[in-house]
This record gives sequence, C-alpha cells and structure tokens, in this order.
Amino acid sequence: MAPSALGWLLVIITVHSAGGFREFAVDRCVFSSPELKDIQFIRSYCYNKLEFIRFDSNLGKYVGYTELGVKNAERWNKDTSLIAAMKAQRETYCLNNVGNDYQNALDKSVAPTVKLHSRTPPAGHHPSMLVCRVYDFYPKTIKVHWLRDGQEVTSDVTTTDEMEDGDWYYQVHSTLEYTPRSGERISCRVEHPTLKEPLVTDWEPSMPDSDRNKLAIGASGLILGLILSLAGFIYYKRKARGRILVPTS
Repeated sequence: MAPSALGWLLVIITVHSAGGFREFAVDRCVFSSPELKDIQFIRSYCYNKLEFIRFDSNLGKYVGYTELGVKNAERWNKDTSLIAAMKAQRETYCLNNVGNDYQNALDKSVAPTVKLHSRTPPAGHHPSMLVCRVYDFYPKTIKVHWLRDGQEVTSDVTTTDEMEDGDWYYQVHSTLEYTPRSGERISCRVEHPTLKEPLVTDWEPSMPDSDRNKLAIGASGLILGLILSLAGFIYYKRKARGRILVPTS
C-alpha cells in the first residue's frame, strides 16, 4: 500500500494571534507498514498557511523553505540534542500510533460486494452495456473480469482504477459493451485476497422499471374491469329473478 494512502496526521497548534497572524506546527506519521523502518516522521512549521521549515526523519535534519526557514534550519541543525530529540519522535510518537491504526483498522480485511446493472451505451456498434460495481472492500488489491458462457472477455471492456470511498474502503467499476446472444450467460468475476475462490456474479436480465410499472397498471385495470363486469352480471341476474313475465297477445 502506498505510504501516501496511510498518512496518520495529528495537528498540534501553537497560536500566536496578533493582528490575525498565526503560527502553527503539524506532526505527520507517513507509513507503509507498522515496522519502524517503514515510518517517516515529519514536523512542519507554518506561518499564515505557508510552510517555512520542516524536520524530516528520513533526512535526519531540518530543511528551510523561506529565507527565515533556511536561517533557522542552519541554526537548529547545529543543536545535536534537538536533532536527537526530533529523531526519537519517529519511535516515541509514531510507532505506537501506527501500531494502533494497524491493529484496529488497517489489518482488517473486508470482502467486496458485487452488483450488476444495465446502462444505455454511448453511440457505437454495440446495443447493450453492463456495469459491474464492486464496492466496500479492503485491502485495495482486486481483479475484475467479464465472462461470456464461462469464457473471459477482453475486448470492449473498461475498468476504472480502485477508488477510495473515504472510509478505508475501496470501489471499482467495470463496463462491458456487447451484442446480446440468445441463451448466453454473462458473468462478472471478482478476485480479492479475502476470497478463497473467485466470486462470480451472473447477470439476470429483468424488465425495466418503466415497463414493469406499465404492466402492473395494465394488469390492475384488467382485474378492475373483470370485477366490475362480474358485479354487473350478478346485479342483472338478481333483478331478472324479481320480474313477472307477462305474455303478449
């Protein structure tokens, strides 16, 4: 997993408010595993949203980004006790927090959910399009394939990159443009570390909602018509029984 995707951030703010000017420091732990060697500690000093100096544990020193920051970096880097204290933050500050993150969240695996639906394809040479939506899975690594009657399809397939949901989960969308064949079976196959074997989801075409609603309305009208016809027939029979027939001469 990319370190940028696993940044653990804690903002420590020291505010000096004088006429609206603000100075603050931000501590970051950037990591790709809970091992100390894979953890980077960064402390950034900012003034009015502009970072002017930073300590980076990978470099083991301060780096200045403005004239003031360069001067301070030169002075602070000469203080061996300060540099030693800042280097120690990678272990004393980051290591425990990163370990908690992995224990409570990052080492948890969640199997994907798969849903298929049809979509109107863009103007082209295929009349149909299917979308395989795979979502709420972790970790990020995943493979999505299309099958037609058990054979993998590689043409007319478009698959997005894994997208972050913002809650540690990921999602991916794959589309298949195709020309339907009578009696064929179309499936979306998903491979993920949480699955012992690939998850295969078959496409089951159903009537569109608009057509389903029209059918329901038509059926309701037919039933209502039958009920009214039956009620009229019963009423007519009852009235006929009470009549006295008079022969005509």
